[in-house]
Amino acid sequence: MKVFIRIIGSILLILIVAIFILFKVIEYRGNHYYNYLETEKELEKKYSQFGEHEVSFKSFDSNSDIFKEYQIWYPTNLENSNEKYPLVVIANGTGITASKYKGFFKHLASWGFVVIGNEDENSRSGESSSKSLDYVLKLNEDKKSIFYNKIDANNIAIGGHSQGGVGTINAVNNWNNGKLYKAMYTASATAQFWGQAGQLGTDWAYDVTKINIPYFFIAGTKYFDSGEAICIEETSGQGISPLYAMEDIYSKLTTDYKVMGRLVNIDHGETYKKADGYMTAWFMYWLKDDLQAGNVFFGNNAEILTNANWQDVKINK
Repeated sequence: MKVFIRIIGSILLILIVAIFILFKVIEYRGNHYYNYLETEKELEKKYSQFGEHEVSFKSFDSNSDIFKEYQIWYPTNLENSNEKYPLVVIANGTGITASKYKGFFKHLASWGFVVIGNEDENSRSGESSSKSLDYVLKLNEDKKSIFYNKIDANNIAIGGHSQGGVGTINAVNNWNNGKLYKAMYTASATAQFWGQAGQLGTDWAYDVTKINIPYFFIAGTKYFDSGEAICIEETSGQGISPLYAMEDIYSKLTTDYKVMGRLVNIDHGETYKKADGYMTAWFMYWLKDDLQAGNVFFGNNAEILTNANWQDVKINK
């Protein structure tokens, strides 16, 4: 009997260790997802990889029970540099706060950006993104801060996933400091259908006709994002970010530069990871004048147009 108990105990111990290792592997891959992305094209591969900068991190108390803290990822060499770095503000998806996006923030910072987020679990109003922007620009004016005079206030962008897409649009349109943004990006932004009374509510609504800066927006082709509905009037089969809704946004945008596309066989929860390379290229082009990054989107041979990972691509330039 004792031998049997020892065997069972040993098996349980092995299972516990195996499960622990499995969770650690999953955690590692989640925080380093950019090392495992399957890319199709040269520039997609380049900008999906980790950039040339080592990355550091600092957090600051927000004095808000909602936002909790501001989290900033930045190139480590910023601390001993006289350079100014472009800034990207990130709006959170539902319940997916900055502390759960570590790999995403770190990857973007490795390309030479200061990246700020917060712990707001409901970012749709744009308020928390507006507060994040105010806070980091305050640090830029604080002589005691490592960020003093290190933020390039002429090159600021914003991006967000899911509810964070709604928050991104509203941060640009509805807050006074929204005029400081030079470019924007959303992944699987919650469609206008859900911003109606009787659905998630009108506090999820937004107005894309007010947007006047370059806008790149994407979603996935799988069911949770795309759904089955083909118009806003349908009350069933609605996806989070369906094709008809994206085409409606594209048609209403009056900004000079707009790009949309859908990731093939990718669903809602993975779009922000899979599109990371092209999001990075978008910000590199608009905030750092990286002309090679612009080749992803512009010209007769724009890479995204012939990338098998993408479909339903539209570009107005």
